[in-house]
Amino acid sequence: MFSAIARVFRTPDLRRKIGFTLGIIAIYRFGAHIPAPFVDFPNVKTCLDQSGSTEGLLSLVNLFSGGALLQLSIFALGVMPYITGTIIVQLLRVVIPHFETLYKEGQAGQAKLTQYTRYLTIALALLQSTTLVTVARSGQLFGITGVAECQQLLTDEAWWAQLLMIVTLTAGTGLIMWMAELVTERGIGNGMSLLIFTSIAATFPSALWSIAVARSFEIFLLVLAVGIATVALVVFVEQSQRRIPVQYAKRMVGRRTLGGSNTYIPIKVNMAGVVPVIFASSLLYIPALIAQFNANPAADGSVPGWVSWIQANFVNGDHPLYMAVYFLLIIGFTYFYVAITFNPVEVADNMKKYGGFIPGIRAGRPTAEYLDYVLTRITLPGSIYLGLIALLPLLALATVGANQNFPFGGASILIIVGVGLETVKQIDAQLQQRHYEGLLR
Repeated sequence: MFSAIARVFRTPDLRRKIGFTLGIIAIYRFGAHIPAPFVDFPNVKTCLDQSGSTEGLLSLVNLFSGGALLQLSIFALGVMPYITGTIIVQLLRVVIPHFETLYKEGQAGQAKLTQYTRYLTIALALLQSTTLVTVARSGQLFGITGVAECQQLLTDEAWWAQLLMIVTLTAGTGLIMWMAELVTERGIGNGMSLLIFTSIAATFPSALWSIAVARSFEIFLLVLAVGIATVALVVFVEQSQRRIPVQYAKRMVGRRTLGGSNTYIPIKVNMAGVVPVIFASSLLYIPALIAQFNANPAADGSVPGWVSWIQANFVNGDHPLYMAVYFLLIIGFTYFYVAITFNPVEVADNMKKYGGFIPGIRAGRPTAEYLDYVLTRITLPGSIYLGLIALLPLLALATVGANQNFPFGGASILIIVGVGLETVKQIDAQLQQRHYEGLLR
């Protein structure tokens, strides 16, 4: 293993790519600690120390920004606008035929869809930065009442100062997107995925140490052991797949014989990735957001009953009803996203076009029905696995006093493991091209 790592740094081209990637990551983390214009950073630090943890979608966005969101830095929005834009473009392929046509055109069509994603990312960043500045100006960012510092997060509340903050935050998102594309072109691995990986990994030490401070060092060691077991389980499931055998009939093209090969269709247990967790978290944050805007007491000091019910059941995240709804939403969104991204009819038609068939299954509609049957059955354990992994931070919140950025669960562990495996595979492929012996054995 150590000799393989030494070969990585002895290869000039690979060493240069890794160095470039690490340089971009360092710039990204440095920008996450530079406050945006007109931000009263001492007051922000005071509120951060008193808030302890955040809930709902705000916790997810803060996690993906590496803690930059609540620090109101120039990279406060992080990669979340790009993630949202990418998911929206994928969903629009089902609704807009032109997007589906571009997707099938190959590299030229993919480049056009990427351009649309960039435009949508800037638009979403503009919207989210406006929302963030408005919430910070109103003193509701941390949800703390009675603390003067949390009501005065900005040094200047003039319209031009807020406009400059919005432009700065939007430009920060554009810069992150540009740096991610530079890593993809000149570095190693997928740039945006590595920046997400860096943001989440940056929160690991503080999240783990908060458990040791809140409970005890023995609980910290227990959580660490459970975390290692969870990582091993996630690696096992993420690598698991159902391989459907496919045979291609021989055919003559001119004087050449083509086909006659055996291959397979890999259907992963977790085909949806982390997207259902993001969808469910976003949807569950909506009731809490509505209740927050209607939480002002009436003249007699009372709060509407439905607001009190939502605050009691759908805000803290440790309530059994919240966990049950969260789990069921993840299962539903997993089936929904898999149905969008994998089309059995299209796969069956492509197989039939090139002379492929599944042994024992007729080509055409029977193949599509068989693929749909296998996909439906394998998605069930995958959705349950996603739901259980997503519940780990909530269970940690209720048992060991961790916050919702608990690293060994939810979206964080899925992204960390997925990006880590993919990056190691790319480094291994680069080594095999040069040394005929890779990083993995």
